[in-house]
Amino acid sequence: MAYTAKDYSKLIGMPGFSEALLKNHFTLYQGYVTNTNKVLEILEQMLKEDKTTTPEFAEVKRRFGWEFNGMRLHEYYFDALGGNGVVDIKNSRLARKKIDDFGSIEAWQKDFRAVGAMRGIGWAVLYQDTVSGRLLNLWINEHDAGHPTGCMPILVMDVFEHAFMLDFGLKRADYIEAFFNNINWESVEKRFK
Repeated sequence: MAYTAKDYSKLIGMPGFSEALLKNHFTLYQGYVTNTNKVLEILEQMLKEDKTTTPEFAEVKRRFGWEFNGMRLHEYYFDALGGNGVVDIKNSRLARKKIDDFGSIEAWQKDFRAVGAMRGIGWAVLYQDTVSGRLLNLWINEHDAGHPTGCMPILVMDVFEHAFMLDFGLKRADYIEAFFNNINWESVEKRFK
């Protein structure tokens, strides 16, 4: 079964993000979906041809992690957008957990923003450790490396240049502010267990 790119056109018109930036970003995401499907086809063929012990198989297998995670991380990112950024602290289990683990919503947000503002390209991710339940804000350099084992991504912020340079130039803090102003916390809450 092939993966299909989700339609995120509803995000066009979102405050702080130009149509050009979003359309470029959607195209990049669609490329990850296309490449995930292509890599799966190649791997299936190599398996049929009994080429699983070849260096080519190993490289294609490794490439799958890059393409698949690029697809999925972008879905988590786009799925979390389109809201007004307002958290319903009274009714949000996730908000209460942030308070428990970080001391306050403001402390969590300060930490998450600091992760997103770190030099380099990658992702800022709020994870939940599925063993302890603890929330962690972590930096991920590449799609296929650095994900903590046993952790579920709850909120994902893309901090590769393609996510902000067209609209914000080098002003990453302004991009992070626009991101926070557009979080759909109801969508994010659905990932929290």
